[in-house]
Amino acid sequence: VQLVESGGGLVQTGESLRLSCAASGFPSDDYTIGWFRQAPGKGREGVSCISAGGGTTYYADSVKGRFTISRDNVKNTVSLHMTSLKPEDTAVYYCAAERLLAVATMCESLDPYDYSGPGTQVTVSS
Repeated sequence: VQLVESGGGLVQTGESLRLSCAASGFPSDDYTIGWFRQAPGKGREGVSCISAGGGTTYYADSVKGRFTISRDNVKNTVSLHMTSLKPEDTAVYYCAAERLLAVATMCESLDPYDYSGPGTQVTVSS
């Protein structure tokens, strides 16, 4: 079972990034997949989650209107398109998977996820 994130980097305020999460080793189309982030000295924050079929999404208030989550169950990938980035978006971003969990429940949970990746760093300079 593996989740691998990519696409992080250093950008300036207002710029965009697209993160990608590649899933392998499990039937990812049975799983809700989400992105969460953790900044130094702060707790985990669920950023965005998408249902197994892709029809339902959830966004944290802090990213609504700026981030878009999507998934391709043929390629087993989930993307997070981040626009209008702000310095407060700086964090390590992780993707995680939970079997058939509601998107809001997953994104608002503080419990350990079934599966998660090693993370990718996003740094937004002011």
